[in-house]
Amino acid sequence: MIYVLVGIAGAFGAASRYSAGVLLYTEGAFFPAVTLSVNLLGSFLMAWLAAGMFTKISVPENIKTAVTSGFIGSFTTFSAFSIETLEMFQEERIMAGGLYIFASLFGGVLLSYAGYYIGTGRRRLR
Repeated sequence: MIYVLVGIAGAFGAASRYSAGVLLYTEGAFFPAVTLSVNLLGSFLMAWLAAGMFTKISVPENIKTAVTSGFIGSFTTFSAFSIETLEMFQEERIMAGGLYIFASLFGGVLLSYAGYYIGTGRRRLR
């Protein structure tokens, strides 16, 4: 049953990711803002749900897995980040590629911390 739930949640996550791409795509952008946005949002949501909300409300384990691995896992996309970064480097857009890596990695960690902080209400990580 868990595989079915993860698959259904994954389908919704993938459809949401595709929809975000269609709605937010900007031709000729400095770097892929859509992928950056969904990955940062996913970082926040994963920490907020896993460290915060799922500890405050009773949610069955299979639903937690479906939401985190299924929905958020398919909504975010490391492979697109990797390919887009390589494309920028191949196009000799080194500054854009470097900033994209920096914004993705440090932004993801920062937003994960923000999700954790908001979800748990703690002042700092323990």
